This record gives sequence, structure tokens and C-alpha cells, in this order.
Amino acid sequence: MASYQRLLRFCIIVFFCSLSLSSSLSQKVSLSLYYEALCPYCAEFIVNHLSKIFENDLISAIDLQLIPWGNAIIRSDGTFLCQHGKAECALNAIHACAINAYPDVMKHFGYIYCTERLVLENKLEKWGDCYEMVGLSRAAFDCYINGYGNKLEQRYAEETFKLYPAHNFVPWVVVNNQPLKENYENFLMYVCNAYGSNQMPEACRILNSLEETLSRFNNSVEKLKTAYRSKSAPLEFVQQLETGFATICTER
Repeated sequence: MASYQRLLRFCIIVFFCSLSLSSSLSQKVSLSLYYEALCPYCAEFIVNHLSKIFENDLISAIDLQLIPWGNAIIRSDGTFLCQHGKAECALNAIHACAINAYPDVMKHFGYIYCTERLVLENKLEKWGDCYEMVGLSRAAFDCYINGYGNKLEQRYAEETFKLYPAHNFVPWVVVNNQPLKENYENFLMYVCNAYGSNQMPEACRILNSLEETLSRFNNSVEKLKTAYRSKSAPLEFVQQLETGFATICTER
């Protein structure tokens, strides 16, 4: 009887340990972006950098939070003052409504990506077309019209004000509560490093492999530059050139 109880206790311990391990392996890295809708730097980051997590399926390993408030402030009368004027306050609220109306990150990011791309292209007057382009209802616009967007914005304002350390600029990117500050464009590296080597998503392994290849390529280029600038014979330069391209081709 005693041996049976010990065996049962052992099985229970193993079971809960396996649950704990499974939970840790499936835990996502938190990635938060504090931004404002008409900031050109924010638009550039969203369109040309943040969108990559959807292209390589890294989004499946990330808990992405978008906070559209940025450098706005709340006046004493409760109204909002945004860095890029009333249009930005309106679009911030519409983004907040989109996040609320389309909880699926693929959907609300798709809409926000569309509007931010228009910001970069100086075609903001076409922002209303994004609903149809992304295949969404106009629920976000209705949310903005009935004033709920401002209530959502107040929550985002509070969340932004609670940042520690406080943000100095936008876009302000935070990975697992670590602000990346000026190094925000390298957020993928921080996301991947947040996983242990045994838990790293496949997208991170591919990314690391590409970075290693790029590093070898850059080293080859530097060797070519050195050979070209030196007083060595042209034949040596040609040999260096051939070696460099052979390295690149082998990595591919």
C-alpha cells in the first residue's frame, strides 16, 4: 500500500511538472508599442519593421499590445491635445476603437497598418477606404462617432503615464517590460533573446541564421575592400573577390 501511494505521488508530481513545462514553453513574449497615429517615425516603424512579425509568423509567439496615445496630453477640461493636431487625436481614437472592435490582432493590426501606410504616402484622406481594403466592418468608425473612442483613449493615456521609466519619444517599444529606447528597430533580436535556446520559435532560428549569413557576407565585403585599397597585385584582388563570392554562394 505504501509503495502504491509513493508511486501515485510520483505520478502526480510528474504530471504537474509537465503542465508547468508546457505552460512555460507556450508563454508568449510581451511586445508593446506606444505610438501616435500621425507620427512619421511611428508610421515608418509600423509599416516597415513591426509588420515583419506577421510575415514570418513570429506573431504566434508574441503578445502584441498597441497603445495609440504617444505624446498627447489631457487638458484640465478633459479634452485631448495631440502633438500633430486634432486629426491625430481623431485617428488615435479610431485606432483605439479598431483594437476594441476587432480583438483579433491580425485584424486590428491590418487596419492600423493600412492607415499608417497612408500616413507615409501622404494620402491620409483615404483612411476610410482601409475598412474595405482590409475586409472589416465599420464598427471602429461607429465606435468613434458615438464617443467611445475617447473613453478608450483615456485608458491608453493612463497606461502611457504609468510607464517606468517614462517614455522620451515615440515610437516607444517595450519587450517583456524592458524599454528598448533608441534601439527599438532591433526589437526582433530582443524578442528572440527572450526565449531560451530550447524554446526559441522557428522564425527566430531562421532569423538568427540569416543574421549569421549577413555577418559572413559583410566580412567578405570588408576583405574585398581591404584588398582593393592595398598595394597588392591585381591578381590577389581577383582571388579575394572569387573567395568572397564563393562564401556568399555557399551560404545560400
